[in-house]
Amino acid sequence: MKTLKTGLMLFGLAAAVGCGPPGETTGGTPMASDPADARAATPVADPTWPRLPDDWLIGEVGGIAVDLDDNIWLVQRPRSLNADETGLMQDPPVSACCNAAPPVLKFDTDGNLLDSWGDANGYQGEGYEWPATEHGIFVDHLGYVWLAGNGPDDHQVLKFSGDGTFVMQIGQAGRTEGSNSTEFLGQPADMEVDPETNELYIADGYLNKRIIVFDAETGEYRRHWGAYGNEPSDEDTGAFEPGMEPIQQFRTPVHAVRIARDGMVYVADRVNNRIQVFEKDGTYVDEMIVEGNTLGAGSTWDLELSPDDGQTDLYNADGTNQRIHVIDRAALEVESFFGRRGRHSGQFHWIHNVVVDSMGNFYTAEVNTGRRAQKFVVSR
Repeated sequence: MKTLKTGLMLFGLAAAVGCGPPGETTGGTPMASDPADARAATPVADPTWPRLPDDWLIGEVGGIAVDLDDNIWLVQRPRSLNADETGLMQDPPVSACCNAAPPVLKFDTDGNLLDSWGDANGYQGEGYEWPATEHGIFVDHLGYVWLAGNGPDDHQVLKFSGDGTFVMQIGQAGRTEGSNSTEFLGQPADMEVDPETNELYIADGYLNKRIIVFDAETGEYRRHWGAYGNEPSDEDTGAFEPGMEPIQQFRTPVHAVRIARDGMVYVADRVNNRIQVFEKDGTYVDEMIVEGNTLGAGSTWDLELSPDDGQTDLYNADGTNQRIHVIDRAALEVESFFGRRGRHSGQFHWIHNVVVDSMGNFYTAEVNTGRRAQKFVVSR
C-alpha cells in the first residue's frame, strides 16, 4: 500500500469556525497543497456500500471492525431508531414498512450482507447481559467477536463466536468499582486482542479512566494503567481548556486502543485531544496532540493502523472536526487529512470509528444522526 497523501495539509492549530458540532470550538486550518496530487490520492467514497435488505434500517453505528478475511463487521444501535423511522407512527401502524436491523452485521468488501445476529430490541442470553447502548466491536485473530456498551449501566464486555454463540462476559452490568478494580469495568468503549499473547486490552472508558488487560481465553485480570503509565484516579479532572498544562490522568472517555505489530500500544484520550503511546506493560513512551484547540467532545475518537508491513501510518477519526487524520507513526506528526462536515457521500456527521482492510480501503462508522457506515476506496 502506498502511504496516503491527500494533499490537504494541517497547518498549525488555529481555530476553524463552523467545523464542529453545535456549541463546540475546533482547531485546525486546512491548507491546500498540489491539487493534482490531492485528486489522485484522496480516498473516494463508494455510495453503494453497504447494501441492506430493502426493509432494514440501521441506527447509530457504535463500532466497526475488519477481520482477517477482510470482512467488515458493524455493531449498530437498533434502539436509537424512533417509531417514525420504523413506520410505527403511521396510522394504522405499518411495522412492515421498515424494520430495525439486528445489532451485529457482517459484510464483504463489496457491501454484500453475509450474516447478522442479535435482537433488534436488545436481548439477554443465558450467562450474559447485552448492553443498553452498543459501543465498540473487534474481531480477533481466532475469529471471536468482542462487544461493549457505554450506557449508564453498561460495565461489561462480551465475547461471541462468529455466528453469535456466547462465549464469555467480563464485568457486570450495573456494577462498577472504579478505575483500580481488577474485576469490574466502567462503561468500556473499545477493545483489541493482542495475537501474540492472546490478551484483551480494553479502553475503559466512559466512566473509568484506564487501559485494563485480561487473558482473552480465561478472563483473568493481568494489569491496568492510566495516562503516562500512572495509577489511574477517579478524581474530577475538570473541563479541558486549550493551552492548559497536560493533566496526568486520562479524561473520559478513554475511547480507543490499538496495538501495533512492533508492540506499541496507542490510546485515544479523546477530550484531551491526545494520543498516548505505551509498551504492552503500560510503560509510557510518547504522546502527540491532535487539533489541540478542540473543545467539547475532543478530537481523538478512534485509531487504526495502516496495513503495510511496517504500519507506517496511524489513522485518527476525529468526530468533532469531522475528518480522518493521517499520522506518520514514527514521527507522531499529522501528514494530511480527508473528510469534512456534511451529510452527502464522503462527508461525515459524528464520525465515530475507522478501520482499514488489507488493500488500504477505509471503512467508517457514524453515530448521533449520522447513522451510517461508509467505504472509501484508495487508488493504488
